[in-house]
Amino acid sequence: MTLCRVKGTVVSTVKHPTYKGLKLYVVQPVDENGKPVDSSFLAVDQVQSGVGDLVLVVTEGNSARQIFKQKILPIRSVIVGVVDAVDYHASTVLEAR
Repeated sequence: MTLCRVKGTVVSTVKHPTYKGLKLYVVQPVDENGKPVDSSFLAVDQVQSGVGDLVLVVTEGNSARQIFKQKILPIRSVIVGVVDAVDYHASTVLEAR
């Protein structure tokens, strides 16, 4: 799973039938502090998120197929959760001597 920020919506009048009725968003991967860490990509929303929300995104085709209960599916990235808070504590790394 990837932590992302929803940056915007995607509207399409012509699309694969699988996408009918689904919300498609542009999401930006972020680190635990909310800073962008990679290129943005498209994800299908399954949790009623919105622009500006911090979300969890699965980016494996098999996960998407399981979520939608389909054997063949042209969807790779799915928003599966809205994040309320990130509580991150850096662990101490011990060096081997």
